[in-house]
Amino acid sequence: MKPRVLVVDDEPQIQRFLKLGLEAGGFAVSAAATAADAIRLIARSAPDLVLLDLGLPDLDGKEVIRQAR
Repeated sequence: MKPRVLVVDDEPQIQRFLKLGLEAGGFAVSAAATAADAIRLIARSAPDLVLLDLGLPDLDGKEVIRQAR
């Protein structure tokens, strides 16, 4: 089973870049563009790793970390 990574960034170009690189490295990648989506995906799928932009449009990334814990 591939390790699961959630990429959280509101910039589509950054999401694509990270997704391509991580998938080439053998990871299963999902993505979220908002903090609300990220929190929902973390709760639902429990990824092995979250790459998180701290400057999201709807909530500070630090708050996403607090809520994910």
